[in-house]
Amino acid sequence: MPKLLPDTGPQRTLAASNFVYTVGSGLFLTAGVLYFTQAVHLPAATVGLGLGIAGLLSLAVGIAVGHLADRHGARGVYTATLVVQAVATAGFVLADGFWPFVVAVSTATGAKAAGLAARAPLIRHYGGDRPQEFRSYLRAVTNVGISLGALLAGWAVQVGTLDAYRILVVGNALAFAAAAVVLVLLPPVAPAPASEGPRWIALRDRPYLVLTALDGIMAVQFKVLTVAVPLWLVGSTTAPHWLVSGAMLANTVIVVGLQVRASRGIDSPRAGGRAYRRAGAAFLASCGLVSLSAGVPAWAAVALLLTAVVVHTVGELWHSAGGFEVSFALAPRHATGQYLGVFGLGAGLSEAIGPGLLIALCITWGRPGWFVVGALFALAGLLTPLAVRRAEASRAPEPAPTPAPAPTPVTAARRTVIRTGR
Repeated sequence: MPKLLPDTGPQRTLAASNFVYTVGSGLFLTAGVLYFTQAVHLPAATVGLGLGIAGLLSLAVGIAVGHLADRHGARGVYTATLVVQAVATAGFVLADGFWPFVVAVSTATGAKAAGLAARAPLIRHYGGDRPQEFRSYLRAVTNVGISLGALLAGWAVQVGTLDAYRILVVGNALAFAAAAVVLVLLPPVAPAPASEGPRWIALRDRPYLVLTALDGIMAVQFKVLTVAVPLWLVGSTTAPHWLVSGAMLANTVIVVGLQVRASRGIDSPRAGGRAYRRAGAAFLASCGLVSLSAGVPAWAAVALLLTAVVVHTVGELWHSAGGFEVSFALAPRHATGQYLGVFGLGAGLSEAIGPGLLIALCITWGRPGWFVVGALFALAGLLTPLAVRRAEASRAPEPAPTPAPAPTPVTAARRTVIRTGR
């Protein structure tokens, strides 16, 4: 990262809360599924079904909670989502059957989606002239935190006992609670004044909904390195299995080092649209390289897969930076939480259907499926600049705040008399 700490106190507070939160997220992302399958002994298919249900139920939560953050103050609403997520995560230790598992994981997943929407007005308010760049900084911090959490989770996975996994779950919940406590240091943001017209304006904004759908297609790429590549590497190539960790490490290092820099040239919605187009091309090239890694010697498979990971990560930098730009720049300031909640629908849907889609195309179908997935990314990238132009054309410029008129000499004199009594 170019700078270790942000410029202002509120930005540092948000970054600190985000870091603590993502350390907890790293604990669960690394070993959460193993906890339910190895320690609680739920069947893998049952865990997958429960996670899918949780993902679908959480889709609409972000919109409603984002609207609450706009109208009632983002700091309090965001803090409440972290507390709910901490309590729901702690409830994992009691989830000894399918329905308790579904209730706990659905509550935690819904609170996570709600928190992302509720945090958006805070990022916009405290992010300075370019909140999109501050959002990129937070993403770099996120990768650092998740990596640290993953290292800590390695202990629980290595020990493999029920008590070790429960310590991991409790640590996860405590991290979420600590992230909420850190937010007490953040100055509150005044609620946005209610505007005339329909309440759910984001759901009526068709150009923004089109962008949301295209981003949802592109967001499937986040599952390529965590689902498709590991399964492909182990089942279809001669590459050593340690390369799964090596690929994730390379991805994390590149994102931490370059995400802020990648966002600096993307300073308008149209630049964001062009970033999507470049990202789609990078994902197509990466998918092609992965497909070629089957049926070749181990050294060639390692070279192809590592090159694919680097190319994919460059596309990920462009996709993330473009998403930060278009989602913020095309959202009205008075409805930031609601709009970012809607924009999160695409990523939420990709969380629910992405793993199954990638397994069906890339693993079950094999090499042709990789090219189909890459072409899908490339097509979404090509369509995004057109969708951005349509969204820009449909927007009226937001009125600038009207400065208070300067007092006339007569008015100033009257105020002096009132204050002094003379």
